[in-house]
Amino acid sequence: MRVVAIKNAKTESEIRIVEEMYRLRSRIFHGRLAWDVDCTAGLEIDQYDDLNPTYILCLAGTGAVVGCARLLPAMQRNMLKEVFPQLLETGHLIAHNRMIESSRFCVDTVVSAAREQGGLHSATLALFAGIVEWSILHGYREIVTATDVRLERIFRRTGWSLTRLGPPIQINETKSVAGVLPADWSSFDLLRPSNYSSNFMTPTEELSCR
Repeated sequence: MRVVAIKNAKTESEIRIVEEMYRLRSRIFHGRLAWDVDCTAGLEIDQYDDLNPTYILCLAGTGAVVGCARLLPAMQRNMLKEVFPQLLETGHLIAHNRMIESSRFCVDTVVSAAREQGGLHSATLALFAGIVEWSILHGYREIVTATDVRLERIFRRTGWSLTRLGPPIQINETKSVAGVLPADWSSFDLLRPSNYSSNFMTPTEELSCR
């Protein structure tokens, strides 16, 4: 599985991939999970997509987007702070500059049928590993997220355990929980599937390519 990071899509290829990601989100969140999200012309886009996030995307061999996550610095505006503060035991997020927030995580497990350790989909593990690798390379040490207890169980199965920031709460149709995950090389090695590759560079390398 190839994992790429896109921020400020510029090329025709990047713009196509990001649009395909919006379609994947609509298909998963609106269609499959029946979440109350706004979709227009088959695209699921919200206000946090306007905040210059980094997208981590898992691509199949055909180039199709089979998984995605959105990353925003925890010190800035993000979904956990503004949409899901009820999941935080203190009612607010105690953030720091080495913490990144992950949101809009999804994998199309129908398209991505390949399985790896513990019966988990290769794309799921690749996306986990990609989030960790990108975070480390950009100076982050913790990943904070609002998720559902089903995904929390998947974290636990991989050995990448979520430290809860509050008790689970039923939000509409989803039993949700907030927590922190480590971003370190031992977690990356634990999660990385056998067919993993990425295009990630450090911030210095990114600047030199501009």
